[in-house]
Amino acid sequence: MRTAFKEWAVIVDALGKGEQIVILRKGGISEGRGGFKPEYSEYLLFPTLFHQQRELVIPFAQARYDKIAPGFPASDRLRLEYFVRVVSAERLDSLERAHALREQHVWRDEVVAERFDWGRDKTIYAMAVRVFCLPVVVELPMLPAYGGCKSWIQVDQEIATEGSQPVLNDAAFEVMHRKFREALGIKNGHASIYSDSAEESRADV
Repeated sequence: MRTAFKEWAVIVDALGKGEQIVILRKGGISEGRGGFKPEYSEYLLFPTLFHQQRELVIPFAQARYDKIAPGFPASDRLRLEYFVRVVSAERLDSLERAHALREQHVWRDEVVAERFDWGRDKTIYAMAVRVFCLPVVVELPMLPAYGGCKSWIQVDQEIATEGSQPVLNDAAFEVMHRKFREALGIKNGHASIYSDSAEESRADV
C-alpha cells in the first residue's frame, strides 16, 4: 500500500486507539476547485502535527495531544502506524447532519461548522473507517512532495499490510458503526460514494 491520507496527529491517535471511527473532511486549498473526493477505499494514515490543532479538539483530546506531541518524530521523518478501510461514506449537505455525529469524534463543533461552510460548496464528507495496526511501525524520510494542504499523497515505497490487526474487534466496531449509520439515517448499512475509477484504485493499494 502506498496511498496515504493526511490527518491531524490527534485524530490519528483517536482512530488508532479505537475512540472514534469517523473521519470528516472538506479538503485542502491544494485540491483545486473540485475540492476533496474520497478517491480510495483503503489507505494509510499520515499524521500531521501543528500546535493549533490542540485548540480545535475537545478537552479530552487536548490532553491526548499533550501526551503524544513530545514523542512525535522529527520534522524530517514520517511515522506510519495504521491503515484504514472505509466501510461507509456520506456527503453531508446540511450542518445539522454533520452535527448529528457529535460525540462520535473529537473535533469541536465550531471546527465542523467552519469546515462545512468553507468554499462555495456547503458540504462535508463523513467516512466510517475500520482501523488496522500495521504489523510494524514504519518510519520514512519526510519528502518535500508530501507537503502542502492536500489530503492524498503517495509514499515513496510500498508499505506491507499483511498481518495487520484491527484496533477494534468485530462486535465493538459494529456498535460504533451502527451509531454512525443511525446518526446519518443510513438504512442499508453501507453507503458508497466512490467512482468506478476509485474502486479500480483499490486493486493498487
